Amino acid sequence: MANPSILPCDGCGQLASAEHISRRLQRLEWATRFRPIHMQALLLAVAAPESDDELLYAPESHFTGLAGQILAALSIPHEGKSAEEILTEVQRRGLYLAYALECPVERNSDASLVQELLDRHLSHALVRIRRSLKPKRVLVLSPELQLFLSQLSETALSCPVFYTPLSPSASGSSPHAPEMAAFRDALSSLATHST
Repeated sequence: MANPSILPCDGCGQLASAEHISRRLQRLEWATRFRPIHMQALLLAVAAPESDDELLYAPESHFTGLAGQILAALSIPHEGKSAEEILTEVQRRGLYLAYALECPVERNSDASLVQELLDRHLSHALVRIRRSLKPKRVLVLSPELQLFLSQLSETALSCPVFYTPLSPSASGSSPHAPEMAAFRDALSSLATHST
């Protein structure tokens, strides 16, 4: 007999305990607070990080990992500023970070598990982006999503899509110069198209 407390998570497709669901809802609550009304660009990463320090929207984030890389690429310093000041600046620019898989994937998992979860769940994420988030553009940040670019198309998302990967880094160091340049170029083209 199946355990009734373990059900598939709507946000990632993994079997989820009550704690898993509770953490997902907490992350959504944090992020929703800084969701722009007019979303100029959705920054799409593969899966939420396990550590709150790597979450862009966590109130006590230290902005490590991808969160720190995004702030570096946006030239938003975070030293000496509150998380709210930093996130308000990201919101003011009309940017929003979301994940194809809204929950972390186990750290010891291999790439095939991430690919399997994306195979099963990406269509749900596309519907959420198209119907709920409604961005004007999507910037795909995770190299793991490169295999799915045919599904992450302008036709599927009803807006232009740019592939601008930022390599993962646990140290929160700046992305490599070519990656940062490509990311900034995509953002510049957004500003040009929106005027």
